[in-house]
Amino acid sequence: MASVVPMEAPICLVENRDRKLTVNPKALQILTSITKPVVVVAIVGLYRTGKSYLMNRLAGKNAGFALGATVQSETKGIWMWCLPHPRKLDHVLVLLDTEGLGDVEKGDSTNDSWIFALAVLLSSTFVYNSMNTINHQALEQMQYVTELTELIKIKSSPQAVREEDSAEFVGFFPDFVWAVRDFTLELKINGCPITPDEYLENGLKLIKGNHPKIQRANLPRECIRKFFPKRKCFIFDCPIYDKKLLTCLQNVQESQLEPAFKSQTNNFCSYIFSNAKPKILSGGIMVNGNRLGKLLETYVRTISSGDVPCLENAVLSLAQIENSAAVQKAAKHYVEQMALKVDFPTETLQDLLSVHTECEKEAISIFMKHSFKDENQKFQKELVQILETKKDGFIRQNEEISTKCCQTQLEYLSQSLREAISKGTFSVPGGYNLFKKEKEEIINNYLQVPRKGLKADEVLQRFLQSLAVTEESILQTDQALTEQEKALQAEQFKKEAAEKEKLLLKQQQIEMQKNMEAQQKSYEENIIQLKRKMEEERNKILEEQNRILDAKLKEQKRLLEEGFHEKAEEMNRQMENLQEKMREAESKKSSWWATALDAFSTGLMIILPGAGKLIGLGLNALSRCFK
Repeated sequence: MASVVPMEAPICLVENRDRKLTVNPKALQILTSITKPVVVVAIVGLYRTGKSYLMNRLAGKNAGFALGATVQSETKGIWMWCLPHPRKLDHVLVLLDTEGLGDVEKGDSTNDSWIFALAVLLSSTFVYNSMNTINHQALEQMQYVTELTELIKIKSSPQAVREEDSAEFVGFFPDFVWAVRDFTLELKINGCPITPDEYLENGLKLIKGNHPKIQRANLPRECIRKFFPKRKCFIFDCPIYDKKLLTCLQNVQESQLEPAFKSQTNNFCSYIFSNAKPKILSGGIMVNGNRLGKLLETYVRTISSGDVPCLENAVLSLAQIENSAAVQKAAKHYVEQMALKVDFPTETLQDLLSVHTECEKEAISIFMKHSFKDENQKFQKELVQILETKKDGFIRQNEEISTKCCQTQLEYLSQSLREAISKGTFSVPGGYNLFKKEKEEIINNYLQVPRKGLKADEVLQRFLQSLAVTEESILQTDQALTEQEKALQAEQFKKEAAEKEKLLLKQQQIEMQKNMEAQQKSYEENIIQLKRKMEEERNKILEEQNRILDAKLKEQKRLLEEGFHEKAEEMNRQMENLQEKMREAESKKSSWWATALDAFSTGLMIILPGAGKLIGLGLNALSRCFK
C-alpha cells in the first residue's frame, strides 16, 4: 500500500471512554497517509454476535479484531484495519469493527447511536450483524436506523428535513448487507424455497394497520427500505457445534469448521471483495484515506460539541482543505517540471513559453483531479495567480541568466580592447579605423558564441552604447581623417545605433505580444478544463439523481404490491418533485454556464491582463461550446 503503514493488526480509530468519543491520533495518522481510494466495510450489531470474526475473515486472518468468549463486550469504540484490497488494484480495504450495541454494562445507549451513525457515514458497505432470524425482535433492535435523520443533517439550512428531502440521504449512505448468524430455519415461504435476499425483503414487508404499535413496528422497515435501496442478505450456520471450541474460535483450524459455515463465509467474503464499492461522496467525489480521516475528525468534533453532523458542511470543510492542497500540489508540479524542462537560457522567449504552456496544462489538470466543490472557482483563480507569478519568475530567471552569460562573454572578448583604450593605442592617426576593426572583431566573435540566450542582442547593444563616447572621442581626434569624413562616420555611427535600438524595441514588443498570447492560452486552458470538470460533476449528480429516482420507483412498485396505496402516492409526489428539480436544473444549464463563465472570465482577466486584450475573438467561440 502506497503511503500506508503496514498494519499487522487492527488499531482503535474512535475511542469510547467515559461516554465521550475521541479520534486516536496514531490511527488517524495511518488513515490519512492513504492516498489511494478506499473501500470501507463497517460492521455493527448487538454485542456478542460474532461481528469481529467476520471482519477477521475479510482480512484473511483468524485473529486480529478481538473475539470475546464471555458475555462482556470486547470491542470498544471503532477499530480499524487497513489492508491492500485483494481484488481491486490501487485500492485499500478499510475494515471497521464497532463495539457491540446494547451492552447492558454501559447503562447509557447514547453513544451506541453515534457509533451506528459514524459507521454509516464512514462506510461504503454497511454490514448489520444479528442472530438467528430476521423477525419483529430483530427489527426492533434496529431502532438505531430510525434515529439517523435526527443524528445527521444533509443541509446546513435550519429548516427541518422534509419528507421528500430524506431521499438525499441515499446519496451519502452506503450499500447495506444483513448478516444473520446461527440461522437454523429453512429458507422457505409457503413451502417454496427462497433466497437469503428474498428472506430479507420478506422481513422488510410493511404491516397493515394504523395502530401506533404497528406504525412503530413499520418504522425501521421503512427506514431500511428508504435509506438503503441496495440490500443484500447472508445467512450463516453455527460455525462449530462444540461449545469449548466455539469459545476460542480464533484458534480453530479451518478443517474443524462446519462445511456449510465455511461455504457461507467464503461467499460473504467473495461478495464483499467483488461488490463493495469505493467510498464516494454525493456528487461522485472519490474518497481516499486522507479525505476519510478529515471527514471523521469533523464528524467526531461536531458530535463532541453536542451538535449534529451536517454532511454538506463536512464536505465543504473537506473541500477547503483539499482544494488548498490541490493548489499547492499543482503549483509544485509546475515548478518542478519547468525547472526540469527549461534549458536556461533559452534563445527566445517563445521557447520558454512553449514549455510553460505544457507545464501549466499539466498543473491545471492535477488541480482538477484533486479539487472538488470549488465554489466560484476561488482556488482555481488562486492557482492561476500562482502560476502567472511563477511564470514571471522563470522569465526573469531566464533573462538574468542570459544577461549574465552575455556580459561575461563580452567582458572576456573586450578585455584587450579596453586595455588598448587605456594605453591610448587608438590616439594616433588612423586610430579610428583600427578601433572599428577591433570592435567588429569583438562583435563577430560574440555572435559566434553559442547559447547566449534571448538577451544576446540587448546586452550587445548596451555594450556598444557603453563604447559610444569613447568611439566618438577617437573619431574626433583621428588626424588622418578629414572633417567631412568624420562627419560622415559620425552620422553612420548614429544611424547604426538608431537601427539597433529600433530592432531592440521591436524585439521587446514581440516578447510582450508573446507573453499576452501565453496569457490568452492560459485563459483558454483554464476555461476548457473547468468546463470539462463541471460537466463531469454535473453528469455524476444526474446519475445520482437517477439512482435515487430508480430506487423510489422500485419502492413505489413494492408499496403498491403490498397494498399501501397512500404511501405509494406520496412516493409518486416525491418522484415528481425530484423530476421537476432535474428538469429545472437542465433548463438553467445554459444561463448558468453563461453566468459562471462571465464571472470566472472577469476574475481571470484581472489576473491575466494580457488575455483581456486578445480575448474578444475567442470568448464568443468559447461561450458557444458551453451551450
